[in-house]
Amino acid sequence: MSRGVTGLPAVLLGLAVLSLAVGSRTVPPAEVLRAFTAYDPGNDLHLVVRELRLPRTLLGLSAGAALGLAGALMQAVTRNPLAEPGLLGVNAGAALAVVLGAMVFGLSAITQYIWFGIAGAGLAGVAVFFLGRAHESGTDPVRLVLAGAGISVALGAATGLLILNAGLGVLDIFRNWGAGGLAGRGLGVGLTMCAALGLGGALALLLAPALDALALGQDLGRVLGLDPRRVWALACLAVMVLAGGATAAAGPIAFVGLVAPHAARALAGPASGRVMPLSGLIGAMLLLLADILGRVLVAPAEVAAGIVAALLGGPVFIHIVRRFRLARP
Repeated sequence: MSRGVTGLPAVLLGLAVLSLAVGSRTVPPAEVLRAFTAYDPGNDLHLVVRELRLPRTLLGLSAGAALGLAGALMQAVTRNPLAEPGLLGVNAGAALAVVLGAMVFGLSAITQYIWFGIAGAGLAGVAVFFLGRAHESGTDPVRLVLAGAGISVALGAATGLLILNAGLGVLDIFRNWGAGGLAGRGLGVGLTMCAALGLGGALALLLAPALDALALGQDLGRVLGLDPRRVWALACLAVMVLAGGATAAAGPIAFVGLVAPHAARALAGPASGRVMPLSGLIGAMLLLLADILGRVLVAPAEVAAGIVAALLGGPVFIHIVRRFRLARP
């Protein structure tokens, strides 16, 4: 187990190099290195690496890590193995907020409407938590998933209605964002996502000891001096920044936040202090892998990373549901 965990950073580094090298035009690894150590503006391969693939790789790393962390945090707070940003209304909330930002305020750049996406994703997640009463029990995954499905359907219908009455500019923005692709986002989006990851990730890691204590029961948590409602509120804030930022920046990407925490617990055990950073690492690996596969499966065309992630994560979700149902008393 220890060897598997210590080897993950090397795998992530290899995926990052592969992300910089692979695409409609392959760049040799040696040329990738020279693009950073001996940059030549007249070399078109260097331009491809630095101007196109570096922002894309940075966004894949930061958004994947944020989704993995958010999934681990949501599963720890709700004690629900099925909790995941894409299944609990976060994507739908971000989509509605992005469309509203484009329609009402005329926003066209991701660096502008990313903040609307964060707010919309966060509010939708909070609404699902309250409707599913995750802050009270957190032990019934069916109630929480049904609440997420209901919120997603309602918000999706509202988004569709707005798009039908919007101009072509809004439709084009939503089409490019809604596929969950990482291409063409720009370095500013990746840096903004890194800032969101830093803020939300730091808060999530600070909450890890409290979440481990509350996992033993709210009464015992109060005996240890914890306020369960305060911990829950801070966790919601962290999920809002992490999942909302990732969804707004990269588009709706499902299952990364579900699979990464389960893989992390299989490698490192149940302690949140180990599961959360490992979930971020695995989430970054999963999203980068989905993006790389999307470039090579139908080359020279591309499949959006969100679509590939859904194809890979769907069977895993079914497996988790079946295993959880069999384990219930």
